[in-house]
Amino acid sequence: MPTISPQDWLTGLQALPASRQAVLVTIIRSHGSTPRGEGTRMLVNATSQYGTIGGGHLEWKALAIARLWMKEAPGQTTSPRYERLALGPSLGQCCGGALELQFDRLDQWSDAEFDRHLQDYRQQQAAVPQLYLFGAGHVGAALVKVLSATPCQIHWIDERDHLFPTDTSVNVICEATDTPEAVIAQAPPGSYFLVMTHHHGLDLRLSEQILRRQDIAWFGLIGSKTKRASFEHRLRERGFSATTLENMVCPVGIPGITGKEPGVIAVAVAAQLLQRWSDVAADNTRTRVMNCRLSGNNSIPTYTI
Repeated sequence: MPTISPQDWLTGLQALPASRQAVLVTIIRSHGSTPRGEGTRMLVNATSQYGTIGGGHLEWKALAIARLWMKEAPGQTTSPRYERLALGPSLGQCCGGALELQFDRLDQWSDAEFDRHLQDYRQQQAAVPQLYLFGAGHVGAALVKVLSATPCQIHWIDERDHLFPTDTSVNVICEATDTPEAVIAQAPPGSYFLVMTHHHGLDLRLSEQILRRQDIAWFGLIGSKTKRASFEHRLRERGFSATTLENMVCPVGIPGITGKEPGVIAVAVAAQLLQRWSDVAADNTRTRVMNCRLSGNNSIPTYTI
């Protein structure tokens, strides 16, 4: 069974055979305390699952419902089906909330329906944070290992192709290139950048290219306060203002974690990024709520990929 990651359900969906004998399980509503949020999906076939809706007895129950349905003849019932599961004594889970699940039997979709849904899912997936990580050394590898299980798309860049592992998660794109500046130029607006290469000269070049963009979401540079002071001095000589240099986060990592081991640094940096992404998601939710109230629409769709 493949390693579960936030995007595995979509990868599995795109790799389905023509028969499409599978069920897509989606959390369409959540009430109270629940292990996953609305929009979370899991793809189920006769022998495997891709993704997770929260684990435990809840997930076991959803798998059982999906597989029991797949044993029925395709035309025997219509799709989708709906189930409401309370996370209490009946499921042996103490969250206390409840989930409403939608089950779509994919062999009942026409080719046009499947293509339309797949396009929608791809667009939703593209909305996750895009992180451009420069450096495949010990810290970079440790960070990718941590973040590969979170909802983001990691673009991992280094000229040393042999440093990339062969078993990366599906949300990691490895790119071996000796022109990383071109990757920076092609990154979409709102991207996140993290520089931690093996050479300070390369770090400086990449920092300059990133700071010249006016549309980045965040830029982190690994290093000490001394390295920051040195880079600020050189970048000011190249015309960067103090205001622009404030956009360079260095040192990186949440405060209070002082270990210098690669795994420790990776956890501290991953926590910093997750805090940032959570703040952005909360701001976006507040904006959607306000827009819906202004328009008189009380239905607020949210997606957690």
